[in-house]
Amino acid sequence: MSATIDHRQLYRLPWSLPDNAIAWLEPTKKCNLACLGCYRENDPRGHKTLDEVRHDLEVFKRFRTVDGVSIAGGDPLVHPEIVEIVRMVAQDGLKPIVNTNGLALTEELLGELKGAGLAGFTFHIDSKQGRPRWKDADEIELCELRQHYAEMVAAAGGMGCSFNATVYEDTLRYVPDIVHWAQRNIETVHTVVFIAFRAGVVGNDFDHYVQGEPVDFSTMPYATTDQTPHELQSTDIVAEIRKRFPDFAPAAYLNGTERPDTLKWLLTGRLGTKERIYGYVGARSMELAQTFHHLATGRYLAYTGPQALGHGRAMLLLSALDPRLRTIARRWLAAGGRRPSRLLERLRFQSVMIIQPADIYEDGRQNMCDGCPDMTVWNDRLVWSCRLEEPERFGDFVQMVPKSG
Repeated sequence: MSATIDHRQLYRLPWSLPDNAIAWLEPTKKCNLACLGCYRENDPRGHKTLDEVRHDLEVFKRFRTVDGVSIAGGDPLVHPEIVEIVRMVAQDGLKPIVNTNGLALTEELLGELKGAGLAGFTFHIDSKQGRPRWKDADEIELCELRQHYAEMVAAAGGMGCSFNATVYEDTLRYVPDIVHWAQRNIETVHTVVFIAFRAGVVGNDFDHYVQGEPVDFSTMPYATTDQTPHELQSTDIVAEIRKRFPDFAPAAYLNGTERPDTLKWLLTGRLGTKERIYGYVGARSMELAQTFHHLATGRYLAYTGPQALGHGRAMLLLSALDPRLRTIARRWLAAGGRRPSRLLERLRFQSVMIIQPADIYEDGRQNMCDGCPDMTVWNDRLVWSCRLEEPERFGDFVQMVPKSG
């Protein structure tokens, strides 16, 4: 059963195509894993040169004001010049974030990346990746691996640490376990992200065209002949989390390009310690964070540093503006009344993000993320990174037309 969420009660994140929090840089198509939910073809020859990477960054600078750059792929750590790529992003005054499965990360490389100006990591770990030594592990068992990377980054210091997981129908039940693990590691884990699985079904329902010409959609890496519908919604993931944490409450969202009431990105922020979450911030807190950062820097906020996330008590000063913060403050003070030492503990902020990728409707419309942060560069255009294979293979995005009869 899906959770009922009224988008009008949330803060609509102000991100747009030209003014966004993030840009998505893909310096390589090469990867050292083959994940079930991946949207990219693994190409061992797929490294971009530094000149090509620099050109992509120039396109971003020309078209898109951003705060951080997600360096993805493929897996960017297999690129032989990854340290220099991180340095290039940092020298532009932006926050470089490496999106990786972590397999190629060593302590030596971690030190070099930090020295080059890396702001943080996002590790993608889930049970459908076929990882060496972890092929039979479920999502709970994989928390041991997540713990390893969180401790590794924390030991280096000064960098953010986030975790992604693609969620499937048969792994949905584990989501609350990951949320709980993240709480227990709130000092070192700053964000957890859950991405609902999607696949492009090749069947009898649609013909596929690019600029009026038919194309063979079955060549896409995310195409499948499996007719099983994969329609997991962001609200399904919220409902699953609420089975364990009933007061779990998103505060901000991005809607779909075709339906304004679809919740494509749901952002939740919570304040607490590894022993207890005191509550979830409201829409006004999210609005203040984005607005004041934009006023101060000209950019919307992405990837707050770990030091700032440890000042949760300072956020309580905004309680007059956010009813949910007032609830958090009351719970925190009440807990302190029972045990005064709790008032001396550092309150930390942690984010939980839920993403619902492209939806395909019966009439062929494709409901993408409006204001999507993960836009990348193709032929000097900004395009959806999750569908980059389409313009690369066919020259533009695929349109789906229902078959008559």
